[in-house]
Amino acid sequence: MIERIAVIGAGQMGNGIAHVCALAGLDVRLIDVAPDRLEAAATAMRKNMDRQMRRGLIDEVQLEEALIRVQPSTDLTVLGDCDMVIEAATEDEAVKGKIYQNIIPHLRDDTIIATNTSSIPITRLATTTDRPGLFIGMHFMNPVPMMQLVEVIRGIATKDETVSTVRELTGRLGKQAVAAEDFPAFIVNRILLPMLNEAVYTLYEGVGSVEAIDTAMKLGANHPMGPLELADFIGLDTCLSVMQVLYEGLADSKYRPCPLLVKYVEAGWLGKKTGRGFYDYSGPEPIPTR
Repeated sequence: MIERIAVIGAGQMGNGIAHVCALAGLDVRLIDVAPDRLEAAATAMRKNMDRQMRRGLIDEVQLEEALIRVQPSTDLTVLGDCDMVIEAATEDEAVKGKIYQNIIPHLRDDTIIATNTSSIPITRLATTTDRPGLFIGMHFMNPVPMMQLVEVIRGIATKDETVSTVRELTGRLGKQAVAAEDFPAFIVNRILLPMLNEAVYTLYEGVGSVEAIDTAMKLGANHPMGPLELADFIGLDTCLSVMQVLYEGLADSKYRPCPLLVKYVEAGWLGKKTGRGFYDYSGPEPIPTR
């Protein structure tokens, strides 16, 4: 049974994963190379748990005990007593591979490595480690504390015992596990990201404005959030990365990233996290940029 877990990467996904693990009673090592990101993660966790407490989902004792269980660190030696590591770094295969090479010398031989990749093939990532049988995909949805789904993706070499352990852990975190095959982008992003990419094409081709497209999908398809607003929330760099994985992995022109999406990413307009994407977030209310 998993009792002590490390999360690599203290960004939005990493701090969310650490959050749910700590509330489930696990001891958590939250690792990042940047101390300021660890500080920001601690602030975000407390803010999000405060919100849960106000909604009556947890009480103050649970909040304080969970925060105590999270140990932020820039030092990889704290990984030595961990039963499992969840890598939640940026959606870049080279970056992930480098992380595995850095952490493996500090791990026990029986420590499971899970990746939170949203699109990169698990089998390929596993080959960059010394333990393909103990390597697995564990794709959480964003925002992690609120979303109930975790895609569990086994690589070709992943052991049955690894899958069973991760499915059991998913249940302990209060999430629903679904099995996804190791195809580019798995289930959710295989369906969702082409829809978002098509919304960008709809904007690019002048079929509708940002406001018109998002309003149409919210009112016409009963979506809680418009596709361009959702793309900003996910991060346009992440959206582009997933589309590139789909396009390269499946060799189908229907997955070609929209040139406008590429242009926004090249401009550094990555969405909400940079303050500007398809909306400008600098004021009290988001304003469409096109």
